[in-house]
Amino acid sequence: MTDIIAPPSIRALAREKGIDLEELARKLGRKNIVREDIEGGKSAAADGPAGGKSYWDVNHSQYGTVSEEPMSRFARVAAANLAAAQALIPAVTHHERADINALEAWRRELKPEAQARGLKLTALAFHIVALTRCLRRFPRFNASLSADGKTLVLKKYVHIGIAVDTAMGLLVPVIRNADTKGLWQIASEISDLASRARERKVGIDEMGGASMTITNLGGIGGIGFTPIVNPPELAILGLTRAETVPVWDGSAFQPVPMVSVDLSYDHRVINGADAARFSAHYSLLLSDPRRMMV
Repeated sequence: MTDIIAPPSIRALAREKGIDLEELARKLGRKNIVREDIEGGKSAAADGPAGGKSYWDVNHSQYGTVSEEPMSRFARVAAANLAAAQALIPAVTHHERADINALEAWRRELKPEAQARGLKLTALAFHIVALTRCLRRFPRFNASLSADGKTLVLKKYVHIGIAVDTAMGLLVPVIRNADTKGLWQIASEISDLASRARERKVGIDEMGGASMTITNLGGIGGIGFTPIVNPPELAILGLTRAETVPVWDGSAFQPVPMVSVDLSYDHRVINGADAARFSAHYSLLLSDPRRMMV
């Protein structure tokens, strides 16, 4: 097992304690190694549960009929990355709702022009524009933390990753310099990147380097979720299906279309108050979308 996932500080600690990371990973049944595994020494952590037997090392056929399906190389890499992100990042998710009544009305107005341009204008295009504005307003969200946790790298560019559901798993192509592009260009790039991602025609140079990623489940459903931060990014924005909810206007309840906005962030850099401000501003832009075009 050569592809151990562990930051330099963990590797240094393992060397100090004389712990073989590959052997430890085999006994734990996973590739990502965290500080607690090393600090447990060669006993409990190194031996793993049940005297060296992994939690996943189970003969499931003893309980009934099973079949097996090999995990693809892509799926194995993705699983290792997700496990490492979840283990190493102290992530918190802030949940917000945004009024999209004006946004949807404007999108309907623009539909004939979109058709004339040969484009499908989805709500995601507006979300990307709103996110670029927020990243400019809150620069600590457009940053990455160095591997040793000592330096914050603030980015002068705004690149937005869009998570695309494909037959081989999630791919995240990136819209470069999204803050310099108009609504129509962003809509065009969403369609192009998503289509080519599903056909496995997206190049390596079209992925990676995002300021932040949007993962959108709106076409499937849900009322909210907790997306996993995609390192080296510091935050990720999750979207689910819009729903009409009753909102009190001071005298009566009014039906208002709302969308759930779920912001997961790395608490080492971003605090809860900043996340709340970020989400509130994002919600404000969606509620009055012409603001984001200024």
